Amino acid sequence: MKAGTLEQGHMRRLCLLCCMAYFMSYLTRLDYAACMVEIQKSLQVGKDVVGLPVTACFASYGVGQLLCGFLGDRCRPQRMIFAGLLGSSVCNILAAWLPWMEAVTLVWCMNGFFQSMLWPPMVRIMAQSMDEAWYRRSCVLVSMASAAATILIYLCVPLCIRFSGWKTVFFLAAFLGAAASFVWIALTGKLECGRKPEGTEKGEEAGNGGDGKARSGGFFGGAPMVPILLAIALHGILRDGIITWMPTYMSEVFGMSSSGSILTAVALPICSVFSTLVASWLLQRLRSELVTGTVLFGTGALGGAVLLVFYNVSPAVCISMMTLITGCMYGVNLMLISRVPGHFARLGNVAAVSGILNAATYVGSSFSASSFGAVAENTGWLQVVLAWVACAVLGTLLLLSGIRRWNVFCRKT
Repeated sequence: MKAGTLEQGHMRRLCLLCCMAYFMSYLTRLDYAACMVEIQKSLQVGKDVVGLPVTACFASYGVGQLLCGFLGDRCRPQRMIFAGLLGSSVCNILAAWLPWMEAVTLVWCMNGFFQSMLWPPMVRIMAQSMDEAWYRRSCVLVSMASAAATILIYLCVPLCIRFSGWKTVFFLAAFLGAAASFVWIALTGKLECGRKPEGTEKGEEAGNGGDGKARSGGFFGGAPMVPILLAIALHGILRDGIITWMPTYMSEVFGMSSSGSILTAVALPICSVFSTLVASWLLQRLRSELVTGTVLFGTGALGGAVLLVFYNVSPAVCISMMTLITGCMYGVNLMLISRVPGHFARLGNVAAVSGILNAATYVGSSFSASSFGAVAENTGWLQVVLAWVACAVLGTLLLLSGIRRWNVFCRKT
């Protein structure tokens, strides 16, 4: 067992708490995107305007990841996560109370920053407080928790819209998020997690020749970060672009109602649960995050090609292919956002690397939120689907180019 890890029972409890916190982070972030079709009709604005709060959220989230990633290696991670959850809950209340786009955009921009305070310190806690087996297990379970939150959002939103209006979604998310923040700080305060014993890092550096080799490569230890970062941005474009715009796509192309089109998006996170398990299974056999990511990107590209043929012909095929692509991107997320940072734990910069990688995701996400709406508004949905296919193909090539250097880096660490 590595220095600083918890006992088995405490690792299990910490895993459950991380799943709860990440579940709530998605609940308090995706509710706007899930309501977007109804908000557009309620406030009578265009697709490019209604997508602005999502763009602002993704952009501030990405910038915040860089700052919070470095802070996450230096501050108490439990307190950062508490502040992020509580702040996000307050933003949800404000978004419901201020129903005009300028105010909602500003509030959702703030929400993005609060959300950025969650993932980097969470990765640090898991990497430093858990053994390798529990870290791998926790990465999968936390990813599944985010999928479960997405499912809940897309099931509850149509009901809220039908019986009480879209604002109810924000109030419910705010209440649950605030409650979770206090549960988190109360229970993690009893666990000595996220901190290495004094002198551990020096001992590791002196006793592990691999660390010295990895450090000689600079901050990233010689890892192929350029293709990884670019691929992460592309996966953010695909995943969040499809999640954000699928209800609008189904409503406009196939004439579905707001509630019906939102319900179709439930298929995306349901599939992501299985794709996360499949991705974990693939990693055990391929033994490389980048090889596994290449296979997943390539599968997404094939799904995109099928979607391109049937984009305005069959709603069933469109839902299936968008679900396949999104599922593959959830698997890529597990590889590049959850598993890759764990290789930097011995370098002492796991939270910073996690923040940088996650920031790249939301560079892509912020681009997709506004640009796909504008493209659909001006040229139609066929061009949007073409862009999705191009992103999947380029992501495959990028990860393929970095496999050899990544394998060398992993052997050193």
